[in-house]
Amino acid sequence: MARTRVRIPAVLTLSAALFLTAGCGNDASSASGEGQAQPRTGKPSVVVTTTWEGAFAKAAGAEDIKVIVPQSVHHAPDYDPRPSDLAAVAKADFVLYAPFEPYAAKIKEAAGSEAKLVEVELDNDPAKVSAEVGRLAGLFGTADAAAQWKTGFDAEYTKLNKDLQAAWPGGRSPSVVTQVFTAWSAKLAGATTVGTYGPEAVTPAQLAELAAKKPSLVLDNAHMSTGAVLPDSGAKQVKIVNYPGDDLDLLPVYRNAAAELKKALGTP
Repeated sequence: MARTRVRIPAVLTLSAALFLTAGCGNDASSASGEGQAQPRTGKPSVVVTTTWEGAFAKAAGAEDIKVIVPQSVHHAPDYDPRPSDLAAVAKADFVLYAPFEPYAAKIKEAAGSEAKLVEVELDNDPAKVSAEVGRLAGLFGTADAAAQWKTGFDAEYTKLNKDLQAAWPGGRSPSVVTQVFTAWSAKLAGATTVGTYGPEAVTPAQLAELAAKKPSLVLDNAHMSTGAVLPDSGAKQVKIVNYPGDDLDLLPVYRNAAAELKKALGTP
């Protein structure tokens, strides 16, 4: 199998975190230039804004992938694309971005006449991931590679889900409160969601309402944490990471979340 080539630009110093840093899902839609896949003699050149879009592209079968925002940038929407980043966009076959990213307008403007702009719904819910990967594979002409990836993904997700259910204290589904962009991890654990919060800071009234639900876990968003959510409730707070690493592999995101959840549930 060909190795994925990911070229990451140098890290820039960033300002404070912006709203919707980590995974606000938007309805997937066809962007300018998006259409049915055309016959290809080779796999496409893909430029993506972050490692999250990059992981979706890799899962769909793309191999030539350039990431604009370095994975080490904790608050991806704060990044200001450099001229060299925008030049790479113009040379791509496909450009993947999320509409909530504030630099999306620059990306659209920089895309050359040959580049197809594709909005990606960033959400680690397994059904949404599968749908997006399949859609991208249809555009790339890489359906076989995506189908192979999905087989492995489904098997790994099922295993992690079963392992977490086996770790339920007393054999009962744990009650959890989730940040709005970490709901997928509650689903992975088979947990019962009794409340949500964010992305804004939690108000005293919300704190009282959430505490009254008596959750055992709070699933926080590592990319936009608002600090301890229910510090006096006895609920364990778990940080959930949404963005994949530089290897653009989605599966470690689920494995890492499962490991953190198992620790919180009292399983080593």
